[in-house]
Amino acid sequence: MATILFQNARIVDGTSAERPDPVDVLVEDDTIRAVGRNLGAGKARVVDLGGRTLMPGLIDAHVHVIAGTADLGRNAALPDSLVTARAATIMRAMLLRGFTTVRDVGGCDHGLRLATEEGHFPAPRLVISGKALSQTGGHCDFRGRFDDRPAASTGFRLGALGRLCDGVDEVRRAAREEIKAGADFIKIMANGGVASPTDPIHFLGFARDEIVAAVEEAENVGSYVSAHLYTDAAIRRAVECGVHSLEHCNLIRPETARMAAAAGAVAVPTLVTYDKLASEGAKAGFPADSVAKIDSVRLKGMESLAIMREAGLPMAYGSDLLGDLHKHQSEEFVIRGRVLPAHEVIATATHVAAKLLRLEGRIGTIAPGAFADLIVVDGDPLRDLTLLTGQGRHMPVIMKGGAFVKRGRLD
Repeated sequence: MATILFQNARIVDGTSAERPDPVDVLVEDDTIRAVGRNLGAGKARVVDLGGRTLMPGLIDAHVHVIAGTADLGRNAALPDSLVTARAATIMRAMLLRGFTTVRDVGGCDHGLRLATEEGHFPAPRLVISGKALSQTGGHCDFRGRFDDRPAASTGFRLGALGRLCDGVDEVRRAAREEIKAGADFIKIMANGGVASPTDPIHFLGFARDEIVAAVEEAENVGSYVSAHLYTDAAIRRAVECGVHSLEHCNLIRPETARMAAAAGAVAVPTLVTYDKLASEGAKAGFPADSVAKIDSVRLKGMESLAIMREAGLPMAYGSDLLGDLHKHQSEEFVIRGRVLPAHEVIATATHVAAKLLRLEGRIGTIAPGAFADLIVVDGDPLRDLTLLTGQGRHMPVIMKGGAFVKRGRLD
């Protein structure tokens, strides 16, 4: 069993606005065993951080690891072998940015997760929804207005973000099938979307009884529903129906934010994706009709952060990037930092996200019993959030589950 002692580490985990005095962190195998001052090294291999910042591995709570192209309709038609190869590249890059855990909210299946757990390629720890659920004409229906071919009901391609289901019975069956296939939670498309061709942003996805059915099926197995949402009306309806994880939320208003907070919901803003789709989406293959929708949600994103913070609605970190835009994953830190204090931004990618993923105490923290997911940062991200960007340039050491993913020089 490998034992490693990190000495002279200044822990930054989003719980404080200041870096504390240096401490030691003892790692045994894949777990943090002790945190304190002057821990004895014993037979441990010593890594002296010299007062550098030590952070828990970062958590991105809204990704699509199978989205190798920004054209999601085209992505859904690609062979599984190509999608898998591209996903491996996408996940390796995420890990090298310091994201040791990600929550996939549409597309990734249990087979791809097993491949990462078996070590066939380096990747973050995966929490997955399986295929997202959408109504006909909703955010996972990429057939277009003149394509009346029946939607698939089985044998979904790996590159498809979701599946179509209409009516309470179909929603229940789809939710049960995704849970059976390994989903940790259920994702639904409860509002119109930017990427899909026939659902304007104001469309409400699913009837109330369909949403309630999905929530009940998730709660029956001790889990929850995550919903794609933009408009205030859609968010309010979803919370009333029992949805727990509120994705995007660009157009939320104060009263609804307060209601969501009182209900114990969690929001997952994803502002970087709209910023980059607006500037680079067309070049990346994002369809022209979808590019035209972007500003309807992008321009209210910054205001939504202030509204949710004022309401006390917890926010987890999300990026929601596609294709060549995945490289901008870490820039969400900087965008949020224009509105929120740095330690609160960091909290969204550590303990807040860990609680949402129901892995509180195991990830997003540097404490005994947690997974040894650790990143070393040159400098103080509480003073400069750009240190968390740059494709891991400022992270000389990255560890996932006690194994070094990256180990650069510390002199």
